[in-house]
Amino acid sequence: MVVSDWTERHRPGSESQLEGNEAQRKKIRSWLDQWQDGIPSKPGLLLIGPPGVGKTSVARAVAADMGWQVIELNASDARNAGAIRKAATHASTHRSLFMTPGEKPPRTLILLDEVDHLSGGLRAISTERISNLISGENNDLSKELRGDSGGKAELLNLLENTKQPVILACNDEMGLWGRTSSTWRTARDRFTRHLISIRFDRASDEALRRIAMRVIREEGFTADPGAIDELVSNNPGDLRALVRDLQVMCTLIDSNLTKELVRENIETGVRDTTVEIFPGLDILYRSRTANKAMAAARSLDKSPDDMVAWISWNNGVVFTDKTAVRRGSSSLSLADQLLTTRFRNTAHRSWYWGSNLAGLAASVTTSKPIEGRIFCTYPGFLRRGSSWVKKSVVNRLSETCGCSTKAVREELLPALVAVQSENTEDFSISLALQLSPEEHAGISGLKLSHRSTKKLMEDYAQELEKSISNEEKQELVIKDVVEEVIDEESEDSGQKTLF
Repeated sequence: MVVSDWTERHRPGSESQLEGNEAQRKKIRSWLDQWQDGIPSKPGLLLIGPPGVGKTSVARAVAADMGWQVIELNASDARNAGAIRKAATHASTHRSLFMTPGEKPPRTLILLDEVDHLSGGLRAISTERISNLISGENNDLSKELRGDSGGKAELLNLLENTKQPVILACNDEMGLWGRTSSTWRTARDRFTRHLISIRFDRASDEALRRIAMRVIREEGFTADPGAIDELVSNNPGDLRALVRDLQVMCTLIDSNLTKELVRENIETGVRDTTVEIFPGLDILYRSRTANKAMAAARSLDKSPDDMVAWISWNNGVVFTDKTAVRRGSSSLSLADQLLTTRFRNTAHRSWYWGSNLAGLAASVTTSKPIEGRIFCTYPGFLRRGSSWVKKSVVNRLSETCGCSTKAVREELLPALVAVQSENTEDFSISLALQLSPEEHAGISGLKLSHRSTKKLMEDYAQELEKSISNEEKQELVIKDVVEEVIDEESEDSGQKTLF
């Protein structure tokens, strides 16, 4: 059977066909070799890297060289607790599913792709319930596992009990840990107890050229040197995108691929070349020219408002030079001013410059290149705005401002939380909206369990009571005035009927 998808047809079948990430491949090979003599102290690998860099291809190619079978589960499959246990956990607790009499049984590699897309927490599903679902004995539709229910908990169970090598692949490890500020570290520690993390890099231009020439040759085509150079120069290091581009372009030619054809189709085509936020910020902070900084900022696929939030939050940690922080703050301030103009006019250039200035604030503001690892974190006020604030606050703001709840969450609420968290004892906004004490604590970014928060809520409750009492008095006064006016009008109308 001929495979129509070139990305599958030309997937490397052995390690000799792989390109790039040599150091990462060596680590994977070393870890797999440990399984020949037993179970390593950490039975799982976590491969991290942007899409298309060959994470799963490396794992499958190395396993093929060792003569191992691969059981793969990806994002397109059901990945709740029952599905993972049926497909992976059961297989992992046996020596091998594929044994030949008289020979040493090979290992079975358990490969789970895109684990960062698993939703939900770490609450486990009961073993009895999972077993009934797998066996089909439970006919109660209300007890079916929907979505990714129990998926992360089952991953932990798999890693804790496996007798076979397990490899997890993801684009952004924070998706696996979870982005809730109070729990992600706990989830990370529970997983990394069983995992070795290996971070993949994007393919180099030279590696892309070699792969392109191999695919062209194996498909029976030729290509001008300039055509390959043009193709590589417009590729962000995505091997999968490279092969797909070649497949599309080769449908338009008889035998030879030209530079003109590549340029025409690259310019008219649209490809998603966005990168995950943390690797993308690493690239941005290391950029030494304005052009590279703006290209890195565009690849993050964040709105200008989000860019300002992320950069302003991390600049103080990344930059140790006060001059760099000050210069960055000036650029961020100008970006913020430009972004406010979009509410007063239709100057779309404000959006353009707002995003680019935020990117420049993270790159060329420092005179010295950054050395060593860069530790960026998720902006705390964005976390609080999305997870701590009650839905009632969002609805209240939506009604008051006359905008959608989406606009409130994305634009208004982050700014409100940022302002309010700086001065939690300022009740003016909360009183104007008539928020409850719990809601005021929410927009202030405070945890309800803290003693200081409870004291603040008591103070706010007293002010709220005074505010409501004053409003009621004003309403009574207005009511009395209105009634007097109505009585006077009634008397006047009666007199008019007499004469």
